[in-house]
Amino acid sequence: MDHTTAPILDAVAEYRRSGRYGFTPPGHRQGRGADPRVREVLGHALRADVLAAPGMDDRLARGHHLADAEALMADAVGAESAFFSTCGSSLSVKAAMLAVAGVDKGLILGRDSHKSIVAGLVFSGMYPYWIPPRWDAERHFSHPPSPAQVRAAWERHPDAAGTLIVSPSPYGTCADIASIAAICHAYGKPLIIDEAWGAHLPFHEDLPTWAMDAGADICVVSVHKMGAGFEQGSIFHVQGDLVDRERLTLCADLLMTTSPNVLLYAAMDGWRRQMVQHGHEILSAALDLAEHARADLARIPGITVMEDELLGKEASHDLDRLQVLMDVSDTGATGYEIADWMREHRHIDLGHCDHRRILATLSFADDKHTIDALVEGLTAWRIQLKDPAAHAIRLPSPRDLQLDSVMLPREAFFGECEAVPIEQAPGHIAAEQVTPYPPGIPVIVPGELIDTAVVEYLVSGKASGMNVPDAADPELRTLRVVRTTE
Repeated sequence: MDHTTAPILDAVAEYRRSGRYGFTPPGHRQGRGADPRVREVLGHALRADVLAAPGMDDRLARGHHLADAEALMADAVGAESAFFSTCGSSLSVKAAMLAVAGVDKGLILGRDSHKSIVAGLVFSGMYPYWIPPRWDAERHFSHPPSPAQVRAAWERHPDAAGTLIVSPSPYGTCADIASIAAICHAYGKPLIIDEAWGAHLPFHEDLPTWAMDAGADICVVSVHKMGAGFEQGSIFHVQGDLVDRERLTLCADLLMTTSPNVLLYAAMDGWRRQMVQHGHEILSAALDLAEHARADLARIPGITVMEDELLGKEASHDLDRLQVLMDVSDTGATGYEIADWMREHRHIDLGHCDHRRILATLSFADDKHTIDALVEGLTAWRIQLKDPAAHAIRLPSPRDLQLDSVMLPREAFFGECEAVPIEQAPGHIAAEQVTPYPPGIPVIVPGELIDTAVVEYLVSGKASGMNVPDAADPELRTLRVVRTTE
């Protein structure tokens, strides 16, 4: 296939060159009607904001621009099919779940799943067969499920519709997808990989193995995370005969907007061309830069750049080294405090922070200047740190974090519920999910039995700077629970 072309990008360029005008949405008419103050900031984007059809293409999509771009994407990465989505991988993973399990079957899921997967459970009513994370209790860190855990889950739940695993995790840690895929296929069932953080993986051999190459049946990627697309750009990749592709398309159509943003399509299309033509080169440079960054950051007193700690028999199978995870617990500060200081004093935002870690997500866009700014900023933070503020986050044991599922997430979420003071929540069944963010992994899922340790963790974490944006009560004074009948 001709990867020098970018069908959607070219179609948008032709729309502008031809002077086409539409009495259609968007109402701003490529910026003509937008407030000048908006045009000053968003002018270029507004000029490219056109209707998919009729606009970028005609009313019957006879130009096949989207279909051609999707075929090129599939060819670029070696998948059998690719489907573009403009509603983020949060939607894409829900569509994959519905296509595989429908509403009356269960899925084997890692309990370290993103909140979008929990939302899929609520929408569908399907039953989750949770695999508990592999915990590093010393570092309070979870690793993706192992093949042995997946095999044991299939032995317990042979009627499950499939397995869904998140890999890479938001920290860059990866599961042994090839072994997990072989186990699923031995049962004749598909493997879905939420690979939101792995859009770049197909394009360099020194990165972790891409899910499709490892045998997954559906792989969902977020182009905006580790690629060069706009936020919300997502792609389904599909292969094999274990997934009904027509059903997957129909499920995606149920959830997807009828007004897709052509800007997102065009950026994904252009990124594919860039990666086919230059991806290996620019990713090689990024990996070399990441190696130097890791070495420089490791020299800062009290900062441990995590690598060996994340790999091994009881840890993760592989690691994306563009995700630079740093343990800062030896400094006495929290990751929350460091992230706030870096934003205020150095105008640098960090991708993730928690009670003892910060994460710098590197990409092929970085260079020596951006890495030097990161190293110099963290060095300056360390120099000014004299007496770290006292904090008392109560960290539960791994067992205390593994809440028991006693009701379907859908039934708990949509059933009769009430708000109770958070201190009184232990012993109640959760009717909402509560998710420290980032990384977006729920601590509480609807239908789980809340315990005291998790409540203490959330309350003390919130007091120390933890962000919990999805709770019904943003201050965490109350939790929504299933109403009890006396």
